[in-house]
Amino acid sequence: MSSEPTAPRTPRPGTQKSSGAVAKKGERGAKEKPATALLPAGEEEPKNPEEYQCTGALEIDFAELCARSGYADFPRVVTRPRHHPIFGSSASVSEKPTLDDQRLSASCSLNSLESKYAFFRPTVQVELEQEDNKSVKEIYIRGWKVEDRILSIFSKCLPTLSQLQAINLWKVGLTDDTLTTFIALLPLCSPTLRKVSLEANPLPKQSYHKLVASDSTIAHLSLRNNGINDQGAQLLGQALSTLHSCNRTLVSLNLGFNHIGDEGAGYLADGLRLNRSLLWLSLAHNRIQDKGALKLAEVLRPFELTHPEVVERRRLLLEKAAQERSRSPTSSRHAEAKADREKPQMVGISSIALADKSEKMQTAKAPKSLGKKKEKPGEVVKKEEKSGSGQSPTQGTPKKEDTAKSAKGKVTIPEQKPSRAKGTKTGSKEKRSILLESEQLVAEATEMINPLLEPVEHRDGKVFMPGNKVLLHLNLLRNRITEVGLEGFLTAVQYQVQFSRSRSTSKGPTGLLWLSLAKNCFDPQYPTYIMIQELMLPRDPIKVKLRDEEPPASST
Repeated sequence: MSSEPTAPRTPRPGTQKSSGAVAKKGERGAKEKPATALLPAGEEEPKNPEEYQCTGALEIDFAELCARSGYADFPRVVTRPRHHPIFGSSASVSEKPTLDDQRLSASCSLNSLESKYAFFRPTVQVELEQEDNKSVKEIYIRGWKVEDRILSIFSKCLPTLSQLQAINLWKVGLTDDTLTTFIALLPLCSPTLRKVSLEANPLPKQSYHKLVASDSTIAHLSLRNNGINDQGAQLLGQALSTLHSCNRTLVSLNLGFNHIGDEGAGYLADGLRLNRSLLWLSLAHNRIQDKGALKLAEVLRPFELTHPEVVERRRLLLEKAAQERSRSPTSSRHAEAKADREKPQMVGISSIALADKSEKMQTAKAPKSLGKKKEKPGEVVKKEEKSGSGQSPTQGTPKKEDTAKSAKGKVTIPEQKPSRAKGTKTGSKEKRSILLESEQLVAEATEMINPLLEPVEHRDGKVFMPGNKVLLHLNLLRNRITEVGLEGFLTAVQYQVQFSRSRSTSKGPTGLLWLSLAKNCFDPQYPTYIMIQELMLPRDPIKVKLRDEEPPASST
C-alpha cells in the first residue's frame, strides 16, 4: 500500500520540467499577446494629423483631425441655432408662455429631457453664410475648456476657412499660455477675420493687450466680464498708443463689466491721446468716478502736450522737413534760382544779363520737352517717376487716367452704403453700417498721419493739440460719475459740436456721435445732463434718420 503512492510521486520532477516548459510557452504567448491586443488601437497610429489635407469643411476636418490626434470624445461641429423674434400683439405674447408650459408638461419624458440638456454638451457652433451654406462665417465656443490640443487642431483647420469673420470664446478657461497660442493662430486665418470676442475668461497676468499689438489685424475686440482692473487697463492703454507706437487697426473695444477704476480710465485716456483708429469704446458697468471721467473728457477737447510729446513733435517736424527737401526737386531749383539772383547783385551784373541767362535756360530745356512729346506716354510716366515723386501738384498737367485713378482713392463709400439699407430697420444694424462707413473714412483720412503733426495752438507758452475727434461712441453706463464729471463732459461736447459745425462740408472725422452717461450717481433731471442730451440728440445718426423717414402728417 505504501509503494502505490510512491509510484505517482516519482514523475514529479518530469512534470515540473513539463510545467516549466508550459510556463515558458505562456511567457512567450504573454509577450506576443499585447502586440496582437493593441492592433485595433494601433490602427490610428499610421494616420498622422500632419499628413491630412483639410478640405475647408470644418465639420469633416475637425472630426478627422481629432480622431487622428487620439481625441476620442471630442466636441461636435453643429450649426448655431438662430433666434427668430416674434413681433405680434401683446395678447399673443402673453399667451405664448401658457402654450409652452402645456407642451412642456405633455412632453416631459426622459428622451425629451435628454434632448433639452444636449444644449449644454460641448460643441463648436458655427454660423454659415446665407449665400453659401458650406462657408463658415462665425465660430462660437461656450462653456467648455479649450486646451492646447484643441488649439493645435484649430491651427490646421481654421486657415482653410476663407470666409471666416469672427471667433467667439465665452467662458472657455483660457490661460495666459493658451491665449498666446490663440494669438499665434490668428495670422494663419483668412484676412476676413476681423472680430474676436473673449468674454468671461479672466487671466491672472491680464495679458489681453497682446491682442492689440501694433501688428494685430483685429478690428473688433470684446473683453467683457474678464475682471480687468487698473493694471490691465494700463497695458491696454499703452497698446492703443504710446509716444513711439500706435495701433492702427482696432476700431471697437468693449471693456464692459470689468473692475476698471479712475486710474485705469486715466491710462485708457492716455491711450486715446495719440490713437486715431478707435471709433467705439464701451466702459459700461465699471468703477469709474469723477477723476477718471474728467481724464476721458479732457481727451475729447484741446489738451496740453507734455514735455516728451513736444520734444517728439519737434523731432517729427524736423524729420518731415528733411524728407521734403531730399524728395522734392523743386526746392533745389528754387535755391539755385535764388542763388543766381543774388550772385549778379553782388558782382554788379545788370538785369539784362539775367534775362539773357533765363532765355538761354528756356531754349536749352525746349528740345527736351520736344523729345518727350515723341515718346510713348508710358515711357513719360516712368521718367517722371524716376525724376522725383515729391513734385508739387502744380507742376505739369495731370493726365485723365491719373485723375481717374486718384478719384478712386477718394472717400466715396459712405455715400453709396445708405442705399443698401431698405425699409426702416433700426438698431444694431444701423449702428454697424455707420460704424463701417466711418471706419473706412477715418482709415483713409488718418492712414499715415501722426497726430503730433496736426495743427496746434500756442497759449501762454504751452502747446495745445486738438482733442480726439475720431472717437464716435463712448459708453459710460452704470459707473460712479457725479455732477463734477458731467461738467467736464459738457465742455467736451460743446467743443465737439462747434468743431463739427465748422467742418460740416468737408470730409473727415466728425467727432463724438454717441455719449451714454445714464444710470450714474446723479439726478437724471440735473441741468448739465439735460444740456448734454440736447446737444447730442441732433448728432445721433439713427435718431436723425428715423426723424427724416417719418411720414409727414396728413393735412386732412
